[in-house]
Amino acid sequence: MKINFGSRKEVLAHVEKYMLKMMPTYLKPIDTNWQPSDFLPDSTSESFYQDIKILKENAKDLSYDLVAVLIGDTITEEALPTYESWLMTMDDISRDEEGGWVRWNRNWTAEENRHGDLLNKYLYLSGRVDMRQMEISTQYLIADGFDIGTGHDPYRNFIYTSFQELATNISHRRVASLAKKDGDTLLSKMCGVIASDEARHAKAYKDFMSKIFEVDPSEAMIAFEDMMRKKIVMPAHFLREMGMKIGQTFGHFTDAAQRLGVYTAVDYVEIMQQLIEEWKIDSIQDLNEAGEKARDYVMNLPSRLLRVAERMKNPTMEYKFSWINA
Repeated sequence: MKINFGSRKEVLAHVEKYMLKMMPTYLKPIDTNWQPSDFLPDSTSESFYQDIKILKENAKDLSYDLVAVLIGDTITEEALPTYESWLMTMDDISRDEEGGWVRWNRNWTAEENRHGDLLNKYLYLSGRVDMRQMEISTQYLIADGFDIGTGHDPYRNFIYTSFQELATNISHRRVASLAKKDGDTLLSKMCGVIASDEARHAKAYKDFMSKIFEVDPSEAMIAFEDMMRKKIVMPAHFLREMGMKIGQTFGHFTDAAQRLGVYTAVDYVEIMQQLIEEWKIDSIQDLNEAGEKARDYVMNLPSRLLRVAERMKNPTMEYKFSWINA
C-alpha cells in the first residue's frame, strides 16, 4: 500500500528511518573490518625491508596505463573530504547527530577512507610514482571541489551515488584483474577488497533510492531523467596536474582507462540499464504526466547510447603523466 507524503522532507524522514535500520547490512563492523595494514608490509617486522623489496619487484611489470589509472583512482578516493561535506549539504535532510543521514554519511566515509589510505601507501612503496606530483593533484582536487549536476537535491544525489559506486566497483575490479595478469597478486587482492566495498555501497544507495521511488515516484523519475540527460560525470572530473587548468588531466586519465578496458563507454550504458532494471522503471505506477515523459526518455536512452558507444574507437594518443617515474 502506497504511503502519501505531503512534502519531500517527509519522504526523506521516511527514508532516514530505513537507512538507520539497514546500516548493519551495508556497512561492516569497524573492529572486524579489514584495514590497510592487513595488506601492507609491517614496519615492526624484521622482514619489513625484504617485504618492500618484493612489493617493488612485483610492481615493476605493471603497465604504464595501469599505473596511471591506479593513481587516478587513488586520488579520487583521497578526495573524501569533498564527498562527505557534499552529502551534508542536501536540502530537507535531518542533521540530527543520531539520525540516519548523519550516521550513514560518517560511517560510509569512514569505510571508504580506507581505500585511499591503502592505495596511497602501496603506491608510495612501489617506487613507480612521483609522490609529490600525485599529492599536489590530490590537494588540487580537494581544493577545487566538483560540480556533478546534483545541486542540493537528495534524489539526484542518490541517483548519482548509485551510479558512481557501481562504476568504481567495475574500475577497481578490472584493475585487480589486470594487476593479477601483470603478476602483482598483492595489488590484485587489494583492489578486489576495495571493489567488494564499492559493491556493498552501491547496493545501499540503490536500495535507498528504491524507497524514494516507492513513495514519490514522479519526482524520483524526473530526477532520474535529469541526471541521465546531464550525464553522470566522475567525481574526479576536475583532476589536474601541477601547472595545468582544472580538468585537463582528467581526459588523459579516462583515455587510459578506456584503452585498458577498465571503464568504458559501454560500461556507462550497462550501469544505466542495471539501474533501470533495479528500480523497475518500466512498471512503476502512479506517475504524473511529467513522470511518464521522464520514464519514456530513460527507457529509450540505453539503446541510443549503446549504438554510439559501440562505434567509439579506443583513444591511441599516449600521454606522459607527471605522477609516474619514467
